[in-house]
Amino acid sequence: MHDTLSRTAVPETADATGPELLEAGFRLVGAASDVPMLEGRRATVDGQRVAVFRLPAGFAAIDAHCPHRAGPLYDGLVADGCVTCPLHNWRIDLASGRVAGQEQVVGVHEVIERAGQLYVRLGASACDRGGDCDHAGEPAAGAA
Repeated sequence: MHDTLSRTAVPETADATGPELLEAGFRLVGAASDVPMLEGRRATVDGQRVAVFRLPAGFAAIDAHCPHRAGPLYDGLVADGCVTCPLHNWRIDLASGRVAGQEQVVGVHEVIERAGQLYVRLGASACDRGGDCDHAGEPAAGAA
């Protein structure tokens, strides 16, 4: 999997199988074992890059890039339910997408693990909420 996931809303049946998850809008992104504890990985879901993290309580997924200078959030340090951008230390809450001390937020996506596989369903990304992004869901060059 090498790249990884996101977070949003669970289908009504908590026992949903792979085909049922796909019908509900989730996309298979890889094996859960490919995401080490308290680390992130990146993936592309329906053309949008996301970062997937393994936390003690499960998985979380957000947009892959920091709203400050497009730092790779999947390479950030994870602690206390947050990831710290490796470029300029902006701290992002993995549950809400809120950036500590800033007005910016990143998109939060839903991640489900079934039979050792991770599925992600895209939520509203920062681009969908009026952020400055290009067509691939990445911040536009020069966005500050």
